[in-house]
Amino acid sequence: MIAQTLPASTTHQDEVLQVPSRDTGRSIKVHVYRPKNATSPSPVLINFHGSGFVIPMHGSDDEYAVRVAKDTPYTVLDVQYRLAPENPFPAAPNDAEDVVRWVLARPNEYDPKHVSVSGFSAGGNLALGLAGHTIPQGTFRHVIVFYPPTDLTLKPHEKTAPDPSGKPIPDELSTLFNNSYAPSPPHDPKNPLLSPALIPADRFPDNVLVITCACDSLAPETEGLAERIKAVPGKHLVHRRLEKCDHAWDKSYQPGTVQEKAKDEAYDLAVEMLGR
Repeated sequence: MIAQTLPASTTHQDEVLQVPSRDTGRSIKVHVYRPKNATSPSPVLINFHGSGFVIPMHGSDDEYAVRVAKDTPYTVLDVQYRLAPENPFPAAPNDAEDVVRWVLARPNEYDPKHVSVSGFSAGGNLALGLAGHTIPQGTFRHVIVFYPPTDLTLKPHEKTAPDPSGKPIPDELSTLFNNSYAPSPPHDPKNPLLSPALIPADRFPDNVLVITCACDSLAPETEGLAERIKAVPGKHLVHRRLEKCDHAWDKSYQPGTVQEKAKDEAYDLAVEMLGR
């Protein structure tokens, strides 16, 4: 489940950008994946990797980014945001916002009518916070999230996987991640950037894809958010719970297994959603 930052030789980006941060003297590393027949301005998908907000995993979404660039007209920007405990909340959402605003300031390069966000695990939390709270409503065409934590008001031991036969994230590890990223106090777990499940459902984009895992204790809180968004008139929400899959299963699947088929299904759904 836990991976380290992948060396450049194992990822397949077309370019590496250094996007200016709001902090003087800092930049944010971004891997760029371009479609074969890229247009200008290009539709753009801004992606945020998983990490527990602690573990360096930039590059772990390489397969997903390659697939999106191959099968859609979207350029993918895969963002390396800052991590705790050295850089606790709100460093990560600040980096995420800085990259989005940098993109929005370049309408000749990135099509402002086709800007979307996605994220895995902690990155999904960032994507939802951007889409539902930080960035003005109507900016994003889609938000696509894979197994995100969405409610930090609940303690890890209060969360239970729909299917207890898998290997959920240990409560002790989740607690360590949460305390490293946004200890309470001083941070209020009701902050919408920590608990996007508390954001009003009508604030999210019109097109939403939510992937959860049956063996993941984070699934119920995110599925509750999905149901609330789906109930809003005019929203197109697709939710898929993948059976026999643990949290972050798509980063450690074995060829020929049900988990590989689930990964393919999830990425197919992302490509289909981006076609709307």
